[in-house]
Amino acid sequence: MSRTAVVTGASSGIGAATARRLAEDGFQVVAIARRAEPLRRLAAEIGGRALVADLTDEESVRAAARTIESCDLLVNNAGGALGARTVAEADADEWQRMFSVNVLGTLRMTRSLLPLLIRDGGTVVTVTSTAAAAAYEGGGGYSAAKYAERALVETLRLELCGKPVRVVEIVPGMVRTDEFALNRFYGDAERAASVYAGVDRPLVAEDVAACVSLAVGLPQHVNIDQLVVRPLAQAAQHRIHRGPLFTS
Repeated sequence: MSRTAVVTGASSGIGAATARRLAEDGFQVVAIARRAEPLRRLAAEIGGRALVADLTDEESVRAAARTIESCDLLVNNAGGALGARTVAEADADEWQRMFSVNVLGTLRMTRSLLPLLIRDGGTVVTVTSTAAAAAYEGGGGYSAAKYAERALVETLRLELCGKPVRVVEIVPGMVRTDEFALNRFYGDAERAASVYAGVDRPLVAEDVAACVSLAVGLPQHVNIDQLVVRPLAQAAQHRIHRGPLFTS
């Protein structure tokens, strides 16, 4: 019997890589995102289903959830950062947008699919960030959103104690994708590239997807509460080696 995985933020980056990896693992993947065309191309590639929805809109999420008949795995991946202003110069609209996508989007999707997950004995995987554990200059809004998302995950795990649902948090550090830093800096390619300058092999989306696969692939009674993954060059949020590490 095929298993169904729902992946949010699946039109690019970690979400798309995770959808591909789960399809390879034998899941029937429902890929969710706002952008229809890249989502449809992905679905055609992996033999999955594209479901266009805006996680910041309550009715959009409810409408999407009504079309899903079974759910063995939910991967809450949709999110992102906007700007890098200090608290003194913060743009409240940026903070509100980050909270709406990272926190309320995860809430809406999880709440909508939870009855199916409980019924089917499923797993909820939420991709947060090391920004949920350590703040940094210019990252107040993103860290605040990711701290809140972590609180949601930890609360959910407590509230589901006694139910057959695993609750997993995947916590990536520095991941180089096509869009994350570019979106954060509103299309400034030079500034986006500077984030990864000199870092020998930052993580890529497929690395995070492999971690999702690892956590999900364990027996259902084994719950990885939290899996932190960083590139070797990043020892901590503020400790990054910029220079060669590998000879080939």
